[in-house]
Amino acid sequence: MPYTTDDQPTAPAPGTYTIDAGRSKIAFTTRHFFGLGAVHGTFALASGQVNIAAEPTQSSATAVIAADSFTTDSGTRDKVVRSSKYLDTTTHPHITFASHAVQDTGTGYVLRGELTVKATAQPVELTVEQPEHGTDGIRFRATTRIDRYAFGITVDKGMTARHLTLSLDILAVPATGNTPGE
Repeated sequence: MPYTTDDQPTAPAPGTYTIDAGRSKIAFTTRHFFGLGAVHGTFALASGQVNIAAEPTQSSATAVIAADSFTTDSGTRDKVVRSSKYLDTTTHPHITFASHAVQDTGTGYVLRGELTVKATAQPVELTVEQPEHGTDGIRFRATTRIDRYAFGITVDKGMTARHLTLSLDILAVPATGNTPGE
C-alpha cells in the first residue's frame, strides 16, 4: 500500500471504479453433515462498481454475483444448491448487494448495505480492511457472515449449516472515461 512520508496510509483517489470481475474473488466457508464437515467454495462476481468519495464515509458500492456460479468440490452438491431447493438460479440468476452506509473504524471500514438473494433483501455488514491501491486499481478485502434462513433458504436443517462466512477479494479499476481524483 502506498504511504505518505509520515507513514500514514494514503486514501484512494475519489472517483468511480469498476470491479474487475476476472481478478476478484468471493470465497465462502460453511459446515455440513451436522457441523462435522467443512465446505469451501466460491461465487463469481458478474459486475460491480465502487464510488470513492472525497470523504470516505460517503463512498458506496454495488455488486452483482452470478448465482449459478456456486461451486464447491462436489458437482452433485453444487447442482442441488443451484436448484429450486436452495438458490433457484433459473428463476433468480443474480445475487445483488448495494451499500447505504460506510463507517470508518480506524483500521478499515464497515460497509453496510442490503444483500438480495431469491428476491429477499436483508441487511448485511461487510468488515473491510484498509484498501490497498496502486497502478492497477484498488484492492478491497472484506468478510461477512450470512444467515441463509434470513433469505428463506431453510431446507435441510442439520444437514446444511445455517451460516456462511464470505471472504471477498475485490479489485476495482478506474471506470472507462473516469480519471480518479478529478
